[in-house]
Amino acid sequence: MQSTTMTTVVLPIALAIIMLGLGMSLTVADFKRVAKVPKAAFIALACQILVLPAIALLLVLMFDLKPELAVGVMLLAASPGGTTANIFSHLAGGDVALNVSLTAINSVLAVVTLPIVVNLAITGFLDADTSIGLQADKMLQVFAIVLVPVVIGMVVNRRAPSLTARLRKPVKIASIVFLALATGLAIFQERDNVGGYLKSVGTLTLLLAVLSLTIGYWIPRLARVTRKQAIASSFEIGIHNSVLAITIALSPALLNSTEMAIPAAVYGVVMFFPASALAYWISRRREPAEVVAP
Repeated sequence: MQSTTMTTVVLPIALAIIMLGLGMSLTVADFKRVAKVPKAAFIALACQILVLPAIALLLVLMFDLKPELAVGVMLLAASPGGTTANIFSHLAGGDVALNVSLTAINSVLAVVTLPIVVNLAITGFLDADTSIGLQADKMLQVFAIVLVPVVIGMVVNRRAPSLTARLRKPVKIASIVFLALATGLAIFQERDNVGGYLKSVGTLTLLLAVLSLTIGYWIPRLARVTRKQAIASSFEIGIHNSVLAITIALSPALLNSTEMAIPAAVYGVVMFFPASALAYWISRRREPAEVVAP
């Protein structure tokens, strides 16, 4: 199978299945739940939308990356959390319900925030006219690959909950397989340069993962958010939907750049190490008594 078929057909279908699986785990109540914990949700979303791109930009400037790789890092930082964050949050004893709600809200906001961040990065690093999102046709494509499958999944969940229950596990397994597929595809297309890319973005993406997880936990804690909510925030901010970033980077209709997909592909591998370490560390700690402002 040629890479063009992979990037134009297989990869978008894979992402659609992942987002469909996300939608099948959501209900309208997940969006309403945010209103019950506005402080925790607001802090997490602010970290995701404002703080994280700033951290990514600082790392890009520190590592003096090639322009295409720099845009790829910003694309990754602007991507919302994925279902993997919910799994790690569950293992660490976090507020998974908050995770689900944050993922839902983040996926909606990303239709606007992700193109803005990437367009600014392209203007700053490439000084090119290539962009996504600020043009109506590309905004519709991002909307289609992010939100349409989620909405379909929510409808299926509401109309046929028994079917959803049966499909949930297979879809999760498929999501992991497609994550590996997308990562492998991006690395394969740049196989001649993979050693240099690992050297240039491996440390950066590992630092981004560590800083994202750390910021996602401690900023809410300093704001006196409960520990379980801070755990949820940490994994939501620290674990990104790398398949979405890879798909947008590789899609001929959007960025059409293998180099821009490399940071997300490398991150898709290295992020499991700090995320697993954090989940283990948190799960082994004895939970202190919560002191929350009334």
